[in-house]
Amino acid sequence: MKSNFCAFILSHGRADNVRTFDTLKRHGYTGKVYIVIDNEDATAPEYYKNFGKENVIMFDKKATSQTFDEVDNFNNRKTIVYARNACFDIAKDLGVKNFIELDDDYYWFGHRSVNGAKSTRDLDSIFSYLSDFVNDSPIKTVCFSQGGDHIGGYDDNKKVGRKAMNSFVCSTEKPFKFIGRINEDVSTYVRLGGLGGVFFTIYNIQLDQKDTQSNKGGMTDIYMIGGTYIKSFYSVIVNPSCVKVKTISRGDKIRMHHSIKWDNAVPLIIDEKHKR
Repeated sequence: MKSNFCAFILSHGRADNVRTFDTLKRHGYTGKVYIVIDNEDATAPEYYKNFGKENVIMFDKKATSQTFDEVDNFNNRKTIVYARNACFDIAKDLGVKNFIELDDDYYWFGHRSVNGAKSTRDLDSIFSYLSDFVNDSPIKTVCFSQGGDHIGGYDDNKKVGRKAMNSFVCSTEKPFKFIGRINEDVSTYVRLGGLGGVFFTIYNIQLDQKDTQSNKGGMTDIYMIGGTYIKSFYSVIVNPSCVKVKTISRGDKIRMHHSIKWDNAVPLIIDEKHKR
């Protein structure tokens, strides 16, 4: 793996259950991995014990909270957005140009096609390819797709999507701030996307993780307290012209979720035939 690249696993309160660490190695990643924790995590000593102090990086959560718009005044910092924003400065301090931000509960990385899903054993090449994509194009970041992106079957004609969630390949030369205490990924790509920032998901590569609210620690407590209605409504506050809240269902389970009207969300390219 390139020496100017690293992987950050963002974690809180799950020192004994950082599943992504082993998953990266199992799928062929040979580069540097750092566990990013905050100074409000009482389980910090367990992270140092399990991964070694050289592989665990702690940041100041309250100080980071002063650098971006949390969209509320709840004074509750038990969310991932602080770590997401801290990673840009951490990467600079480490002297790396490109990095990927990962949650701590992934169990699979692979490729998607019309023939189904296939595990990868060469994450080095994938991370290198995505880093080059970020560096050599005007995009802000690019992400892996998730299982929900392929409900109904894989569409071979759909290469990328104007969204970015969960995993983020970034460059220290193209910094941006995540917005909002929760639902920060959606709020960021609709807000900055409306200002001309390009955020992409690549559909033919995918990751899988445990279902939201089924894994103790991390963001689960926040979701259980506020529910997905409040979570989704952060993005309505950030960009009400293109985001609304609606119900979605999975089997007999119904929950609230954001819905984006893309024609109102991001600038559109006009066909050259309209040029004067």
